Amino acid sequence: MVQRYILAVALLLLSGVGCTPTVQLAVPNEPININLNVKIEHEIYIKVDKALDNVLDESSGLF
Repeated sequence: MVQRYILAVALLLLSGVGCTPTVQLAVPNEPININLNVKIEHEIYIKVDKALDNVLDESSGLF
């Protein structure tokens, strides 16, 4: 009787070992490419004093 229980436990253990999941990590053969299509737009607003505007005027010859 005891031998039947030992045999049953042994069969359960062996069947449990056969069903263990395996996890494998694989490295890709090609490098990973990340393509970012980003469009950046910006606007700069400058408030200029009238006196400074006259200095920076095109006809002043400063620039």
